[in-house]
Amino acid sequence: MLGPAEVRRLAEELGIRPTKKLGQNFVHDPNTVRKIVAAAGLTQDDIVLEVGPGLGSLTLALLPSAKQVVAVEIDPPLAHRLPQTASEMDPENAAKLHVVLKDAMKVTRDDLVVQPTAIVANLPYNVAVPVVLHLLHELPSLQKGLVMVQAEVADRMAADPGSKIYGVPSVKIAWYGKAKKAGPVGRNVFWPAPNVDSGLVSFRRHESPLSTVDRKRLFGIVDAAFAQRRKTLRAALKGWAGAHDVNIDELLEEAGVDPQARGEQLSVIDFIRIAEV
Repeated sequence: MLGPAEVRRLAEELGIRPTKKLGQNFVHDPNTVRKIVAAAGLTQDDIVLEVGPGLGSLTLALLPSAKQVVAVEIDPPLAHRLPQTASEMDPENAAKLHVVLKDAMKVTRDDLVVQPTAIVANLPYNVAVPVVLHLLHELPSLQKGLVMVQAEVADRMAADPGSKIYGVPSVKIAWYGKAKKAGPVGRNVFWPAPNVDSGLVSFRRHESPLSTVDRKRLFGIVDAAFAQRRKTLRAALKGWAGAHDVNIDELLEEAGVDPQARGEQLSVIDFIRIAEV
């Protein structure tokens, strides 16, 4: 495991200072990475996708717990050093590691030598939700996951309809599977310590798709519904309906959705009914 001394030694060797641009906050607490791996519920049959492995703190905890680990890293020095770190710290499991030098937002299934069944990652705060949504769409083999994100984002990802924090991330995640909060993470386990609290979110993909409706159409409706949260659906979707030559009142009536309701009151199933109509 990498403790504070090892993390700083590796960073100094590579001449690296964590950058806000890449959302880099390196975990240097072994207990935290053990907690993450335990909460992920991995088996020896799982192929784990890790996004932003950094210096390898979480990677080293994942390797003994999974069949293989695919680490996607955007920073070349970090990507090139990671296999060496695995060989030095855990030679028995180092061969399980595959490193992909690429932006996670541009990863496709063709970039990966094996198709992952789970994602476990400390995600950059500024792109956490887009990365999760992209990977769930692009990699249908992903069946479950546990990600560490900003605490506020964790709340939104796992929120239920009717709550003040329920919104676009909540609905879009729910399209793919069920998300729930899996515990808080303190600031002092990172280097450098972030200015916000972190939280864990676990999710599991639905056993079968909720609908065959076009995903882009559904997500367009969700975006429009939450663009102005205080507006009723009739008002919020008026512009979207006009662009698609649709009568919004007839649409909502046929979908069985109250036009006076607001977006935060609708479940993903309600949005699906609108999109299907």
